[in-house]
Amino acid sequence: MKFAVSLSMERFNPEERMSDKIHNFLKLVRMADEGGFETLWTAEHHTLECTISPNPFITLTWLAQHTQNIRLGTSTLVAPYWSPIRLAGESALCDHLTGGRLEFGIARGAYQYEFDRMAGGIPQQEGVAYMKELLPAVKKLWQGDYAHDGHYWKFPVATSVPKPLQQPHPPIWVATRDPASFDWAVSVGANILSTPLSAPASEVVVLGEKFRKAVADHPEVPRPRFMMQRRTCVYDREQDWEVAVRHSIDYGRAFENLMQNIGTVNNGFPEAVPYELVANRDSYNPEAIRENLMFGTPDEIIRKLELYEAQGVDQFCLGLAFNLPFELQEKTLRLFIDEVMPHFARRAAARQAD
Repeated sequence: MKFAVSLSMERFNPEERMSDKIHNFLKLVRMADEGGFETLWTAEHHTLECTISPNPFITLTWLAQHTQNIRLGTSTLVAPYWSPIRLAGESALCDHLTGGRLEFGIARGAYQYEFDRMAGGIPQQEGVAYMKELLPAVKKLWQGDYAHDGHYWKFPVATSVPKPLQQPHPPIWVATRDPASFDWAVSVGANILSTPLSAPASEVVVLGEKFRKAVADHPEVPRPRFMMQRRTCVYDREQDWEVAVRHSIDYGRAFENLMQNIGTVNNGFPEAVPYELVANRDSYNPEAIRENLMFGTPDEIIRKLELYEAQGVDQFCLGLAFNLPFELQEKTLRLFIDEVMPHFARRAAARQAD
């Protein structure tokens, strides 16, 4: 099992300086690169200070100038916000400018709040239909001349300029939790990005079963890779868990604001919805959050990760973007690099020796 980290530049109050956020973001990415993480993932979002990434390709191109080995991924591009020609060309150029390190992640989109501003107010659930039309068109454009006559887009013969550096194209990842999208993604040769959100460990098993079924149902394609992400905080002392849980709860209430479109956003800053309006109050139980999410000492983290490894997860991704203070993000990466990753490296070496 390899490891990745998901990061975004995030501001949660107007007093926080953008220059500090850029500096801290770059420092964490360099730590991950030097520490042996496989991939850095960053998302696409608009009009929201809590996830500052209006075009991940710009961010990844910048990061490529400051890193050596880490793969650079979009987690994820929001399908309804793009046209096939623009997406094909921008992603291919990013692949060249990053030296062939681009990982192309795409999704239907998460926030109805954004859809109301970026996609004409279509229901967020309709994003999956856009994705299923967009991705095959982008792949055709990467190959050469192609004309498209679809439901959402129509254009005469065109091609991607430039073509990707990686051939036939950068690795493609589809973000999903839905069984039908698992099946579709595997059928088109894409890898899977998924998350159990804040659900119990049993949800990790459920997602693993969805992945295995999709793979079994499509023996005609090579087995794709399977990534799973959880909010992560690693600390020295067991009693430090309350800080991570508190930040996760506060972030979760802001997340529900955007998912359900039920709260207020002031000048880009979403307010946390009142506790009585949250959709699933059980997911805000502090003890449950402590156990379900990737929070713990290095030994606790290793214990939790073994479940993911058993479910066939090829890449576990540390979700660090939930308003966790920079000092805790930095400590999490350092402890993970020094005490968690060596454990799994030794296990992998032992299996190869056998």
